[in-house]
This record gives sequence, C-alpha cells and structure tokens, in this order.
Amino acid sequence: MSQSRGFSADRPVRILLLDDHEVVRRGLRDLLGAEPDMEVVGEAATAAQAIARGPALRPDVAVLDVRLPDGDGITCCRELRVLLPELSCLMLTSFDDDDALLDAIMAGAAGYVLKQIKGSDLVSAVRTVASGQSMLDPATTARLMRSLRGPENAEPTDDAPVGDGIAELTAREREILALVGEGLTNRQIGQRLYLSEKTVKNNISRLLAKLGVERRIQAAVLASRLPPAEPR
Repeated sequence: MSQSRGFSADRPVRILLLDDHEVVRRGLRDLLGAEPDMEVVGEAATAAQAIARGPALRPDVAVLDVRLPDGDGITCCRELRVLLPELSCLMLTSFDDDDALLDAIMAGAAGYVLKQIKGSDLVSAVRTVASGQSMLDPATTARLMRSLRGPENAEPTDDAPVGDGIAELTAREREILALVGEGLTNRQIGQRLYLSEKTVKNNISRLLAKLGVERRIQAAVLASRLPPAEPR
C-alpha cells in the first residue's frame, strides 16, 4: 500500500464494516460516517457477506469483528487482502487475546483494537491504517513479544510457515531482524550496526521478501523464532 495516500472530504476513506451485531454496526456507521473525510460504503453481518461484497465496494479500510457466527474476522482479513491487496484491515474485538493478536498480525491486519476503545481513538485508528501505517496497541504487542520470547516458545514449531525463510537470511539480515524484534527504528538499527539508514531499509525490504511477509510488525513477531546469537 502506498504510504502517501491522502484523504479529504472530496476523497473520503471508504470503509467496510463487519460485525454480526446490528447495533454495533449502526454505532460504528454513525461514528465514522460523521467524519467529513470518511464514508461507510458497506456493511456485513457475516464473513461470507464481507468477502462477497468487498471487491465491488473497493473499500480502503475494513473494520472487522474478530469473532463471527460463520468463522472469524482474521480469516476474512486474509481472504479480503488476497482480493484487495491495498486494503487495510482493522480488527475490532471484545477480547484481549494474545493468540488472536498474533493471528491478526500474520494475516496482514494493519491494526488490532479493543471494542472498549474511545470513539475518537477509533476514528484516529482508522485514519492511521488508511494512511498505510500499522496501528497496534503498544502494550498488548509488547506483552505478546515477551510471551513469544519465553522459554516455552524458544523453539520454532514444526508447522512454522516461515522457518525456511529465516534459514535463507544472511547473517546481517538476521542481526537486523533481531533488532526489529526489539522495536528499534531504522535509524537506531543503523547506529547500532554502523550502517546508513538507507542500507538498513534495503536490508529490511529484502528480509521481508524472504520471510514472505509485508509488514514490519510481522517480521518483529518472527524475530522471536531466531536462535540465540552466538557469542563473539
């Protein structure tokens, strides 16, 4: 997705809502639709409806409930993004669930927020993901990263889909991935490794491609599967 897309009253953010509760959808529609730079272009009560309607509606952002009667919003996110690669998905849930957060990140979701969020904060979250940025609750993400680095998660699982990708990384790319996992910016990584910011950016682009992921936050999760660094 382009990072420079701008939205205005003349070119509002097109939003698709997915929630099985009509009252929730109505509240979201009233909240988001009241913003001059946003337009709710469609609603769905089931994952099947969202997947069927999405391509014709061409939304910029899909606000997806995680738990649905016919599946889950995370699977819907993955399928919608296959059909609409530039779509940003914002997951909305009542449950602070580490497993769901991890699944959402790996499905390519740009954001994950709890339904207890303030209306003004949700509006800001939609604008953030519409612009191409990630919007994940920092405290929740930090807790997830700590749990993934715990002893019980130190070894990759047999079904880990990215094991081959990690094996393909160069030593330098592994160093950079580990620092991405620590939450460092490109500038901070460059300072740590005595590299230019542009070199770091290029390395990150290559390692994302090797890992088969699109977002930096996805790479940060995968960093937890790196073997411990050997002492120098």
